[in-house]
Amino acid sequence: MTYFSWHLQDYRTLAQRAGRLPHALLITGAAGIGKRAFAGALAQGLLCEQPAAPLIACGACEACHWFDTGNHPDFRLLQPEAAEAVAEDAEPSDKKKKREITVAQVRSLEDFVHISAHRNGAKVVLIQPAEAMNVNAANALLKSLEEPPPETYFVLVSDRPHMLPATIRSRCQQLALRPPSREEAVDWLSKKGAAQPHLALAQAGGAPVLAAELDNDEYWASRKQFLDGLSSRAFDPLLLAEKFATHPIPQLINWLQRWTYDVASLCFQQHVRYNPDFKDALTNTVNRANALEMLRFHRDLVRFQRIVNHPLNARLLIEDLMLGYGRVTRAGHG
Repeated sequence: MTYFSWHLQDYRTLAQRAGRLPHALLITGAAGIGKRAFAGALAQGLLCEQPAAPLIACGACEACHWFDTGNHPDFRLLQPEAAEAVAEDAEPSDKKKKREITVAQVRSLEDFVHISAHRNGAKVVLIQPAEAMNVNAANALLKSLEEPPPETYFVLVSDRPHMLPATIRSRCQQLALRPPSREEAVDWLSKKGAAQPHLALAQAGGAPVLAAELDNDEYWASRKQFLDGLSSRAFDPLLLAEKFATHPIPQLINWLQRWTYDVASLCFQQHVRYNPDFKDALTNTVNRANALEMLRFHRDLVRFQRIVNHPLNARLLIEDLMLGYGRVTRAGHG
């Protein structure tokens, strides 16, 4: 596993500390910039038995082979079960658990942490996304972070470190990764064959890994239908809610956040960040929307982000969002 080229200097700086690494490292940064690849490369570098250089895995030794196949005995990955597989017949309560890292998952580390390494080297625990730990899971992890055995490393990856308990953050050294330059990101996307690299990157807020995931026909068609509905002078909140009643809520909220940000930004700064292909529609929306009310509505969407992974009546939530947006656009001055 390897990190992305735009994180080369960050990785080199970390590698210079090989042998003096903190026992707990919290890797932060925007979603979709390559933090997980960075953390994976670090984990493999710590476990490699014939490193090409400090923390640089050879990719050929037995330890690297085991890591690549997910079978290294001295490595544990903690992530929500939903990231591995979601049972089609899961009950709602089960689905909630699958979106969290549970206390049972953290407690399963107890034996792993305190027994000797199978390969007489390092042991690595990778937790991603760390903010998916529920309160009990985070509390259970504290013991291991406070008194880690020698050569045991905890690598936490987080898009939203502010959602982690302060007790967790205080026991980790933080490493903030930055996104690449726009030119480097567009070049990378183009080489991967992205059909709309500039637009995909704008939609992803400058995060190239996320942009690569978005660049597909189904995504663009659904987004266009949703934004066409938002920008229509005949906007019908309940009709649009009905059309998208089964659509993933996180994606709808992201689209709505980006749209409301652009409306407000266009009003105050004459700038469109996320939806340049809808600039004319955004301009028309500005003419009939109250910018301050739009900003307030945009901030309210952050609250929905915090509850989006909890059991919800999806239909009612979407209707509430659309009705709220409708009130903001009707509060306009034009």
